[in-house]
Amino acid sequence: MMINSNLLAVVESTVSDAASGNWQKPLVMFVCNMLALLVLSRRIWYPHVGPKMPLPFPSLFNNVSVPAFLACMSAGHLLGAFTILTMGVSKYI
Repeated sequence: MMINSNLLAVVESTVSDAASGNWQKPLVMFVCNMLALLVLSRRIWYPHVGPKMPLPFPSLFNNVSVPAFLACMSAGHLLGAFTILTMGVSKYI
């Protein structure tokens, strides 16, 4: 079976880009998650229902419960993924 050389070139460039150890993507994801936790913990209707999340600064993070924390982190990951994808696309335009 023949393998297309163009496909191999694309796979090789993708692997080398992913393995380069880029530090901006984790930093962007961390900032988006902290921003979501700070903002959304105050916007959730019932942030204190359920067991409390043991966070280091409870007053800063509104002393949220575990379900509210998971909701904030989910929204933060969505925001971070869209931000990273937007930054990656804008690099090639």
